[in-house]
Amino acid sequence: MSKPLILVTNDDGITAPGLRTLVSLMNQLGEVYVVAPDSPQSGMGHAITLDSTLYSKRMRQDMAHPNVVEYSCSGTPADCVKLALKEILPRRPDLCVSGINHGANHSINVLYSGTMSAAVEAGIEGVPAIGFSLCDYNWNANFEPGSDLVKTIVEQALEHPMPKDVVLNVNIPDLPKEALKGIKVCRQARANWNEKFDKRTNPNGKDYYWLTGRFELLDEGQDTDVWALEQGYVSVVPTQFDLTAHHAIRELNQWDFGP
Repeated sequence: MSKPLILVTNDDGITAPGLRTLVSLMNQLGEVYVVAPDSPQSGMGHAITLDSTLYSKRMRQDMAHPNVVEYSCSGTPADCVKLALKEILPRRPDLCVSGINHGANHSINVLYSGTMSAAVEAGIEGVPAIGFSLCDYNWNANFEPGSDLVKTIVEQALEHPMPKDVVLNVNIPDLPKEALKGIKVCRQARANWNEKFDKRTNPNGKDYYWLTGRFELLDEGQDTDVWALEQGYVSVVPTQFDLTAHHAIRELNQWDFGP
């Protein structure tokens, strides 16, 4: 049987160490194509390019993985997946993996994440997909401790059908290998960012702003991704892209909307 075709993408850019780690791991499991942004696209969410042209470029062969085919893309993470599925890949992929992101994408962060939006875009197209993130924002973060658990999750995803209309959001605590306790399937923690803007003035007298904020956990549950990460587990959250609040439909139908 032929090897599974695995699409690898991210939001930190095609040269990011997290992506290079994921490429190396996926190369052990299947036939790998990479389509990733040519520059960092963190925090882009599910943005797509509509008002400018998209470009893609075949990258030079990676001597460490000469069988891996790689393309950079001028667009967002969601653009990368769209372009890969419609134009670049030789056939429909068996799996799309996004990451490994430099920084956590647990709880409310999933809404802003370019890493997860790439996975969601694949899921919308019916391709099983997983987003991976390491809870360390350092460009030179150590991705090795969680590598075996990343492979385990991918192997299981290749072996078992993904639940319909679901993608997996995986976060890895920044811990040494011996401190990692295993994998926990969790729910998304309720949390928010207490944000403010740092207002400054440039030498020309023009005001500018830096967004700053503090993460606020509003959830004490022991079944959440944040709790699992704090306890030393890799968190796996099944994430759906149907944003309908189904529980609210009955209540809203009691409102008087007129004739």
